[in-house]
Amino acid sequence: MNQGRELRVVGLTWPILLENLLFFLMSTADTLMLSGVSDEAVSAVGVASQFIFIAILIIGVINNGADVVISQYLGSGNRYDASKISALTITMNLLTGLLMSLVFLLFAGPLMRMMNLEAATLDMATNYLRIVGGWIFFQAVINALSGIIRTYGFPKEAMYVSMGMNVVHIALNYVLIFGHAGLPALGVEGAAWSTVISRGAAVVVFFWMAYRIMDYKIRWKDYVTFSKDFLGKILRIGVPTAVESVMYHACQSVFLYYVTMLGEAALASRQYAMNISTYVFLFSTACGTATSIIVGRFVGASRPDDAFKRVWTSARWIFLITLAIDLVVISLRHPIIGMFTDNDEIVRLATQMILLSIVLETGRSMNLLFVPVLRAAGDAKYTVYWGVVSMVCMSLPLGYFLTFTLDLGLAGVWLAIAADEWARAIIMAIRWRSNKWRNKSLVTPAAAPSGANA
Repeated sequence: MNQGRELRVVGLTWPILLENLLFFLMSTADTLMLSGVSDEAVSAVGVASQFIFIAILIIGVINNGADVVISQYLGSGNRYDASKISALTITMNLLTGLLMSLVFLLFAGPLMRMMNLEAATLDMATNYLRIVGGWIFFQAVINALSGIIRTYGFPKEAMYVSMGMNVVHIALNYVLIFGHAGLPALGVEGAAWSTVISRGAAVVVFFWMAYRIMDYKIRWKDYVTFSKDFLGKILRIGVPTAVESVMYHACQSVFLYYVTMLGEAALASRQYAMNISTYVFLFSTACGTATSIIVGRFVGASRPDDAFKRVWTSARWIFLITLAIDLVVISLRHPIIGMFTDNDEIVRLATQMILLSIVLETGRSMNLLFVPVLRAAGDAKYTVYWGVVSMVCMSLPLGYFLTFTLDLGLAGVWLAIAADEWARAIIMAIRWRSNKWRNKSLVTPAAAPSGANA
């Protein structure tokens, strides 16, 4: 494949957007189909998924850092070492994934019992976590390979694989959840096995695709060669990124615990509202990822002025498009929630959360740009420091105060999360404008040819 083509934000954004859309469709397909089983089934998957997301973020210690390092090496023109870093990424992700799989196999029950669930919901959540979590190493390898493929400038190819994975997943959901083609109706367990099988198939196709797009092919010995220099650079970005991500989702788990204290209706409402919210910030995620890939190339090629201007252009588009999408979703909130449930209390609470998303999603959209571009420039530690202040020290106590002291219920949780998103968005935007990220590059200027492809 051609390795010399120029990367553009639009060309990277739309396939990443579709890939992310397909990924979230897996979650929504589970939610929509399981709503035909019971609201308790939806709640069970929602609670279990929170822990699965945290595991994926822990796995991201390697591939999040590697994406930045690979991008900067590609920008500097050193494609041979980029290939070796890719091999190291795959191996480390696999090992971390296997460790997380073991944790879920051994501790799924105790983890779910911590979440204050009713008996029926507890059993379903435990089974789902044990099955999907027990095979989480598939997702670890997928994350490594899809990130590598995107960073090399081939997001459409990653999108095609995700599309196939989703087709398999939805088909298996239909068969296994409700019991078709002569198979028993497995409910939540069926959704879990559908997820595992579709991910296993995707791993095979992603490997084939990665070998097609790389000019310097990964050799077998590269998978078992551990370079201190490469690993150090990966961890310099990956560890702060993972700490911040795990901290964010740990805070979400605390908010989830707040919601469990509000009752089953609030728990189901949260899950429905969160599923819908993912579609609001899809564009922000895609454009932020695309911009960070290009920023990494610019930084590796010693072109910080181009990186600086590119980010502010993306910021304007992200904010305006997210606002427009959110307004459309708000106007359609009642029929959208009606697709999932006819419980009046759940409809009331979920539509209220969607209405409040106008505050939450606009702030989140800026975070989904400025945080990844600072990482792409090598300035990963700064985002962690302020994440502790905003997420842990501010949003958690604020959420408790709003939810229970002021008796705002589920709305209090949403407003506390919104306050955190806006606080961090403003802080990160100021950091980018300060230009203090310019001396954080992982590639020395002398190694960066002026004609690097960006």
